[in-house]
Amino acid sequence: MKTAIVTGGAGFVPSHLVDRLLADGLRVIALDNFVTGNRSNIAHLEDNENFSLIEHDVSLPFDVEGDVEYVFHMASPASPIDYVQIPVETLKAGSYATHNSLDLALRKNARFLLASTSEVYGDPEIHPQPEEYWGNVNSIGVRSCYDEAKRYAEAATMAYHRAHGLDTKIVRIFNTYGPRMRLDDGRVVPAFIGQALAGEPMTIFGNGSQTRSFCYVSDLVDGIWRLMRSSYNLPVNCGNPHEMTIREFGEAVARHFGIAARFDPKPLPPDDPKVRKPDIRKAQELLGWQPIVEFDAGVAQTIAFFRNQQMA
Repeated sequence: MKTAIVTGGAGFVPSHLVDRLLADGLRVIALDNFVTGNRSNIAHLEDNENFSLIEHDVSLPFDVEGDVEYVFHMASPASPIDYVQIPVETLKAGSYATHNSLDLALRKNARFLLASTSEVYGDPEIHPQPEEYWGNVNSIGVRSCYDEAKRYAEAATMAYHRAHGLDTKIVRIFNTYGPRMRLDDGRVVPAFIGQALAGEPMTIFGNGSQTRSFCYVSDLVDGIWRLMRSSYNLPVNCGNPHEMTIREFGEAVARHFGIAARFDPKPLPPDDPKVRKPDIRKAQELLGWQPIVEFDAGVAQTIAFFRNQQMA
């Protein structure tokens, strides 16, 4: 039985990845310090003999016993609220934690995958964003703790690949949604759903004309797992190229609730990307991957999750 390490394993996307790896017959060791992760995301695995949890801050050195075939470095705060509240921890997740995870992979002769982000493209001047685009990032802005941490993490990953011959992968994750998101994490999907559940107007920044491309979490996890098992070492975008404005997304959420969309405009935050859409041709050609979950179906599943959370 092969073993996979998943840092940040109690987080939104990583916990779904853990489920997928277990379903595919792997033994999984998750590490998390629960700064942003949630124990409820992995509570259903408590009695699974192939799953174990180590409570640890991976920005500090760590090791595990036995052979390891895969190291997925997924640990990082990943929401606008986190950037403001815990910027230093966010920087450490991209720097120290990346080195510690790479060092583990090197010791174990394991494949390594870095969960990077579309935020490395910043407020892009090229649309849609291909992997060859170097980005337009404010290195000292309020979002820089996340943007630059991920850019550094990519540089570190490629350095280990070139200097040590480590088999590394880099996935650039675009906006992802689904069950297990934090209702209070500040991202637009849980924010709009939470406000609709509460009967409140949806908060938009600026006039809501900025665009995002939303990918359902099971699609993303499939892309990540395909990339890890591929022979490709340069960054690959994983996201859904179906682009919509924030206002359009709010209207779609309102339709699911059978209500009229109401918006509460706020000033546009500094460095907020005006557009975001992945060019996924590499993922299609190299991995045979593309999203398959229809937007309305994914939103319905996500709303159902938050309704259940509210009732629990």
